[in-house]
Amino acid sequence: MGKGSRTRQAILKRASTLASRVGLEALSIGRLAEELDLSKSGLFAHFQSKEALAVQVIEFASGAFVEQVVKPGLAAPRGEPRVRALFERWLQWSRAGSGKGGCVFVSLAAELDDRPGPTRDRLARAQREWLGVLAGCFEVGIAEGHFRKDAEPAQFAQDVYGIYLSLHHARRLLDDPKAEARARSAFEALLAAAGPAKRRRRRPEAR
Repeated sequence: MGKGSRTRQAILKRASTLASRVGLEALSIGRLAEELDLSKSGLFAHFQSKEALAVQVIEFASGAFVEQVVKPGLAAPRGEPRVRALFERWLQWSRAGSGKGGCVFVSLAAELDDRPGPTRDRLARAQREWLGVLAGCFEVGIAEGHFRKDAEPAQFAQDVYGIYLSLHHARRLLDDPKAEARARSAFEALLAAAGPAKRRRRRPEAR
C-alpha cells in the first residue's frame, strides 16, 4: 500500500469514528484536516466533496464490518453455530465502538433515514446486505434441521436486528449495565422459538 493509500485509510478510519459520534452533517473536511494535522487542500484532493467523503466513510465502515464480523462469523460451521457466531461477532463490533459513539451504522441510520441521496443509498445497501447474510445463514440452518421448516429467514433477520437496536439504545442512552446480557437473553429466546418442536419440548424448565 502506497503512502497516498495509507493516508486515505487513516482519514477514513478517523472520519468513521467521528461520524459515529457527531454524524455526517457535522463532519467536515476542515475538521478532519485539523484532527489529522493535514492541509485542507491535501485532504480535499482525496475526496473532492463532502458527499464523496460521506459515501466513502460508509464504504470504509462496511469493509471493516465484513472483516471483523462477517468473514469470521461465516467461518463457523453451517446452521445454528454460524448464526450464533455472527451474532457474537456483531456484539463485539458494538462493544468496540461503545466508547467512540457506538455502532456507526445505527448512528448514521437515525441521521440519514429521511435524507434521500447517494449517502443514504449506500448505507441502506450495506444494511440490506447484512440482513441478507443473517437470513441466508438462518435458511441454511433450516436445511440442516436446526430450525423449523416453516420459520421465515427474513423475519428472523429483522428480529435479530431489533435486538441489536435495543442493545444500542439501552447501552448508549440508558447506560444499562445489563444491556448486553439482556440482548443475549433475547437472542437465545429467539433461537429457541425458531428451533424444531422436538428440541423445544426438551428445553429444561426455568427454575
